[in-house]
Order: sequence, then structure tokens, then C-alpha cells
Amino acid sequence: MNKILVVAAHPDDEILGVGATILKHVARGDEINILILGDGETSKDGPQDTNKRARQAKQAAKFLAVKKLVLKTLPDQKFDSLPILDITKQIEAVVSQIKPQIIYTHCPTDLNMDHRITCQSVLTACRPKPGFSVKKILAFETLSSTEWQLKNGANLFCPTQYEDVTDFIDKKIEALKIYQGELLEYPHPRSEIGVRVLAQYRGMEVGFKYAEAFQIVRELND
Repeated sequence: MNKILVVAAHPDDEILGVGATILKHVARGDEINILILGDGETSKDGPQDTNKRARQAKQAAKFLAVKKLVLKTLPDQKFDSLPILDITKQIEAVVSQIKPQIIYTHCPTDLNMDHRITCQSVLTACRPKPGFSVKKILAFETLSSTEWQLKNGANLFCPTQYEDVTDFIDKKIEALKIYQGELLEYPHPRSEIGVRVLAQYRGMEVGFKYAEAFQIVRELND
């Protein structure tokens, strides 16, 4: 059994980026833990319910059979207003408690600033040292952020690991629907069709019907 930690910036990022792979890990008997750093709400115009996304995240975690969900309340789209050391320490505390072997987090070149800072903070929190539990860090892609970054060689998401999620894509979309209001109408990428099309495209790259794709950031083999 592997202990897995998913570190996401906002509620729903964990499903968009790695939702089907979470379900696959659970089916294998692995232990899934999720840390969500931001409230995902306070940057929005109009009335705000800062507890809504937390409630949805808890419901989604239950749906996915996650062992532990840790919710922080960093201000949405304002991670850059905080000392990165403060964010790193929050991640370090969770990593120290859970002791995961594998971490999934955001792509370091996402358009969304909170995503980029989350990845940087994960890497800082997981500086390799003797006896450290984390052996592998993977970056996931997040629709309406990863693909909207400047299109050049330095910023493109280039997958190096693919998970066949053909048996789990429908349940991933069910989980996303828990975040009411976050799925938009096609052709917006963050739509039910958009999620399915991306999974089809990633699967087509490697001969699967549906896949989730990841960049290996670091892998330590004993």
C-alpha cells in the first residue's frame, strides 16, 4: 500500500487534475490524503459563501473514499501576498504527519499564480534528506490554467507518466459535479465535455481510451 498526498491550491483542483487517478489508487488499496490550501471563493465577484467550497470539498472527498482531507483557508488568488515560507510550513506539517511516498501537485508553469506557488511550496517542503518519506512528486494539469499559459518550450506541460483511467472517468465527472457552479458550458475547457476530451486526448497519445497525464518532477529509487 502506498500513501498518497494530493496538494491542491483550490477546491475542485484535486478532481480536475488527478480525480480519476485518485479513484484508481483507492481501487488498488492505496491510502489517499488531500491538502487544499486556498478557500477558492474570496476572489469572486458578488455574494460569497466562504464555507460553500469547504462543504463541497468534504463531500467530494467522501465520494472518492479519501482517508484524510486537510482544508486551509489561504485567500483565493492572493497566495503571492503571503510569505512563501508560511505556505511551505503548512505543507511541511501535513507531510510530516502523513508521511506520504507519493505527492501529486500543480504544474509549476500554470497560468494561475496560486497553482505555481503551490508547486513551488511543495518542492520547498519536500527538499530531499536522508530518511524522508516522499519518493516521488508528480505534477498534474488543471483545465483552464495549464493550457492557457504562454505557449513556448519553457512553459508547456509535457507528460512523462500516463494512467489508464478508462474505468474511472465517469466517476471523476460525477465528483466534479459536486462542485456546483464550477463546471461551465462547452466549449469552455472546464466543462464536462472538456474534461472528457482531455482524457481522450491523453489516452490517444499512449493507446488508452482515457488517461490522466503527469510530469514526473522527482523520483527517488532506493
